[in-house]
Amino acid sequence: MNSNEFDPAPFIAAAKKSLKSNNDVTGHFASCRDTMRRSVQEVTDLRAHGKPVVPELAYSTISDNKVSAKEIRQIRKRGCLIVRGVFDSGQANDWNVELGQYLDENNYYEKAKEKAGLDDYFGDLKDAKPQIFGVYWSRPQVLARQAESMSVTKRFLNHLWDTAAPAGPEFDPDHDFSYADRTRRRAPGDTTLGLSPHMDAGSYERWVDPAFQQIYKKIFNGELDQYDPWRGAYRTQTREFDSPAVSSMFRTFQGWTALTEQGPGDGTLQLLPIANAISYVLLRALQDDVPDNKLCLAKPGRALGVNKDWHPDIYDAISTIQTVEPGDTVWWHPDVIHAVGNEHNGDEFASVIYIGASPACAKNEAYARRQAVHFKQGRSAPDFAAEDYEVDFKGRATVDDLTDLGKRQMGVL
Repeated sequence: MNSNEFDPAPFIAAAKKSLKSNNDVTGHFASCRDTMRRSVQEVTDLRAHGKPVVPELAYSTISDNKVSAKEIRQIRKRGCLIVRGVFDSGQANDWNVELGQYLDENNYYEKAKEKAGLDDYFGDLKDAKPQIFGVYWSRPQVLARQAESMSVTKRFLNHLWDTAAPAGPEFDPDHDFSYADRTRRRAPGDTTLGLSPHMDAGSYERWVDPAFQQIYKKIFNGELDQYDPWRGAYRTQTREFDSPAVSSMFRTFQGWTALTEQGPGDGTLQLLPIANAISYVLLRALQDDVPDNKLCLAKPGRALGVNKDWHPDIYDAISTIQTVEPGDTVWWHPDVIHAVGNEHNGDEFASVIYIGASPACAKNEAYARRQAVHFKQGRSAPDFAAEDYEVDFKGRATVDDLTDLGKRQMGVL
């Protein structure tokens, strides 16, 4: 069943009735709104004074185990960070050239016209033209995913979470499975729309699914000061509505690797750097001005949209990331609101490879096994629309390109 055939209304109505009958959601939201307004003011003040709103670390600080407790607190507060120099800039530049040649030499652009409309994950967003290319198995993508420096970075990110859970550790922070995602290559001067603010990894499920309800129990109960966005319990047990581009893996962080310089004005990533802003989104949908069978902008199989009409108190904190260089990486918590700017006013392509942190757990291993079959056949990754461009692409990566680490991450050892 696809999202167009499924009617979520009765499930939404039942979930809202239960959540509202057991909790003072009006009072909880008022408290949350006041807290969020103070957090938003802090972000906008930083921005107004030209100070970075996204925490930054040098890769060497991570690899040398010299990240301070203060830096970790700031990352957890903001729910995002930039890690500089994960790859050498020359390596990133080479990958950018090779990826462009891979698309050109395999006639990607003409083939994409024939398959337009297969992927409608962003279809409900006002701005929904992200210039994302449906390739997963180019050599640059595969090599970047399996790189030792990427593994070290992801291990650090995973350890920002509390893995304790009722049935034992929720995931293994020291090991991961590769999650094959796509690439963004935005042409200079592009003025088509980017992506409206949204969250991935679950939409209406965040209110309806029992595991999500456990994750957000403190929020729904109004114990906002006790909610910990870094508590891993139940995170690997959620069930997302099956739809192209909805992640079947649990990611501690979504992320991408810059292949080109990009920052303000370049039509690149925007983040709302408040890790617990999810509390506002969840409680807002339970207020009396929202119909009983609706959850603001939440729909099955779609990105969870956020806009100024429904979410005015947090919207102004959405900020473009600081300028990043080739080889830098950007990371954000799965509950962090993000967007892509509408206009690329720079002179060069704004190119990234999407690579998230997906630690070892039963959910992720099961997906990795399915993904490995697609990799060997050159098919699109299982979570995404079956465009399957790369089946006959010349120069795509094969098992022979995998290191031992890469084979373990891909589940082919």
